[in-house]
Amino acid sequence: MSTFSPLTRDQVSEGNQAIFDNLEKALGFVPNLYATYAHSNNALANYLTFANAKTSLSAKQKEVVNLAVSQVNNCAYCLAAHTAIGKMNGFTDEQILELRSGKASFDNKLDALAKLAKNVTENRGATDQAVVDNFLASGFTKENLIDTLVLVGDKTISNYIHSTTRVAVDFPEAKPLEAAV
Repeated sequence: MSTFSPLTRDQVSEGNQAIFDNLEKALGFVPNLYATYAHSNNALANYLTFANAKTSLSAKQKEVVNLAVSQVNNCAYCLAAHTAIGKMNGFTDEQILELRSGKASFDNKLDALAKLAKNVTENRGATDQAVVDNFLASGFTKENLIDTLVLVGDKTISNYIHSTTRVAVDFPEAKPLEAAV
């Protein structure tokens, strides 16, 4: 049982109220995880700046990383959110399940990215050299490698916040990976 509840607009600082207003306009609601970041006067703004920073990865590639990392970290909230976002980026249900398992048989380059994201997360940064070599051989650059590692950190922050606070998931539940295999 969670000891955290997502905050409402009237419970947060003026700065967070402005962010809530922007989220409401952009998404139609304030996701519970973001409303949980707002327990801090600074964390929500800092996280959104970090998460929305420029990167060499496309939106679709970012979702590959988000899905693989969230699966390794077993984050129900982020798996649900990124399953929905993955669909918005053109992935099918079957592809999303495969990406969560750390592979992409439907695309060699995304396969290398998914394998890297899974391996770096499982090994807490001590990535297997063969996985890095495969990533670079698939057409990714060293810039893409660094941006992928930054994204792994970004997603891990949200995974840990949800795992610690256990706020309610307000996205459609993601299928358990085991049930799909």
